[in-house]
Amino acid sequence: MKINLKKVLYSVLLGLMPFIINAQTSKYKCLLQMNNYMGEGAYIVVSLISPQGQYEKTLYIMGDDKRWYNNLKEWFKYYSKKKDINAKTGASVTGGDRSITTLEIENSKINKGYKLRFETAVEDQKYYTKDLEIPLTTQALSGKSTGTGYINYVRLSKIQ
Repeated sequence: MKINLKKVLYSVLLGLMPFIINAQTSKYKCLLQMNNYMGEGAYIVVSLISPQGQYEKTLYIMGDDKRWYNNLKEWFKYYSKKKDINAKTGASVTGGDRSITTLEIENSKINKGYKLRFETAVEDQKYYTKDLEIPLTTQALSGKSTGTGYINYVRLSKIQ
């Protein structure tokens, strides 16, 4: 009986593919607690920021009506050039409410100077470019961080 080595290697690689793909990213549960404020729901965008301070990727958008995206001024400059969002989109979050989402983060970005930026805007109210920035470090990704605007805090915990 002759064994075809190429077929065996292909089968092994095909079987390992899910593990290889999952090893490249990790999922984090993101609990976002808003401060109590009066007014409309906040539009929040979670972005991956490079060590040089540039937008690299949009991870999540809270607020699904695209006509309000321009209120997230700094992020919108980045978005309007690409017009391509791979991020999940959910509902806006009102004062005092909570939102629980899942963020998928590339492992290669952790402990390399990257940050998660939470940018917030509420209709007819103040806009916060950096309501919250969380360094992408092992320690910061397992804790609670306090916002400076509409966000009271964000708690991240690894789920994968």
